[in-house]
Amino acid sequence: MNRSENTVRVDADLATLRSQRSLPSLRSTSRAASGARGRLSSADRARRSRSTCKSVVAVCVVMLAVLAVAETGSLSLDQVVRDALSRNPRLVALGTTRDAMLERPVQATSLPNPMFTYRGMDATSGGAFPNTSEKRFEIEQPLPGYGKRGLREAVAVNEAGAMGAEAEVMAQEVILMVKDAAYELQAVQKSLLITRTEDDLLSRMTKVAEVRYAAGEAAQVDAIKARTESTMLQQKLVELEGREKTLQAKLAFLMNRDADQAPVTILAPIPGGAVPDPVILVKLALGKRAEIKGAQLKVDRSELQRKLMTRESQPDYKVGLEYRAIERQDDMVMFMVGVDLPLWRGKTRAAIREAGMMASASEADRMAMERQVTLDVQSACYKVATARRTVELYQKELIPQAAVRLQSSEAGYRAGKVDFSDWLESQRFGLTVRIMAVMAEGELGSGWAALERAVGGSL
Repeated sequence: MNRSENTVRVDADLATLRSQRSLPSLRSTSRAASGARGRLSSADRARRSRSTCKSVVAVCVVMLAVLAVAETGSLSLDQVVRDALSRNPRLVALGTTRDAMLERPVQATSLPNPMFTYRGMDATSGGAFPNTSEKRFEIEQPLPGYGKRGLREAVAVNEAGAMGAEAEVMAQEVILMVKDAAYELQAVQKSLLITRTEDDLLSRMTKVAEVRYAAGEAAQVDAIKARTESTMLQQKLVELEGREKTLQAKLAFLMNRDADQAPVTILAPIPGGAVPDPVILVKLALGKRAEIKGAQLKVDRSELQRKLMTRESQPDYKVGLEYRAIERQDDMVMFMVGVDLPLWRGKTRAAIREAGMMASASEADRMAMERQVTLDVQSACYKVATARRTVELYQKELIPQAAVRLQSSEAGYRAGKVDFSDWLESQRFGLTVRIMAVMAEGELGSGWAALERAVGGSL
């Protein structure tokens, strides 16, 4: 027996009971109403018709307004992800920092500024200062040793690449957080809809209990239990609405929006299809994950730093040119070449040892990250497979069984063969199963999002 048939039966029972209690009153009321309708004038009927039309128009306007609000507050999951990637303040900060670090290679390869010097020399007695008899104009240019500028540029490029990898990691984290919140919000909103429609079932159960109590076939406590369960249902609605608001606020934060501009609903279809082979996904992840790219960049940087410190132990150079003007003598031009003498090598040797140890540590970090990526992919695959089996179990087994149990309990209670508590327990079980089913769907969506995060991009 479906719910509509049950409702018709309850209404029929109520009508029979009321007709048995107050049949004369109903008949007199019916005759009075019939006489009143006969006395209505055509003007009254016209006014009533116009009022009905206005009511219908008002209802249509309200429904259209609600639909418009719902449409403007609904976004697809792809729209939310794009909005978050373009407006999230942490991503914007990392992207700006990466762009700023891309200016470092030019600075690293630039030569130091040349030094211009003016010197004046004259006799201590009778000399004219600053217009001295001898004037010297000098210019000097420091030159880094061979290979140093190229290594410094390579280190700067490597650091900018590491910052880019960090920004990519944060982007993947933001995508995961957005999808997690979106799938959970969708599940919560489905749970709200299920819970609100359940109030109709409890109202019907209350009516049946009242009819049987009025007929002396059940105790009054049955109707009280139904009303109490309806009150508990309102408490569940309050909890679900609180979770809904919290998730909407989280999405607004990720999208860098104000709370009043949070998306009302998100259209987040659950991905379908079979779970790919974990072995294939691991190979794909080892080539795509930004964390591994960043770890490899750290290894490369440590090696570049070691080479640079080795070069730093080599001398730098300096070239210069001097023009000398002397009164009553010929002007002279001189050139200069200077070389550093790297006598104190303790600092450089320590830097070389440090760079070597950092290279070993970075290589160990890279290997550990590869192991972590493998574990992440395998765990995400198992999570998706488990969530998929759970959803199938709810949809194919538990929900149909809960419906049969509810129908059987209702039929047994109407026949006086089972207690009202059994019917109420069947109602609770059915509600719990349907809510857990939509929550399992949300877990399945989050599992796919975690798998994409583990692989390093969409599948």
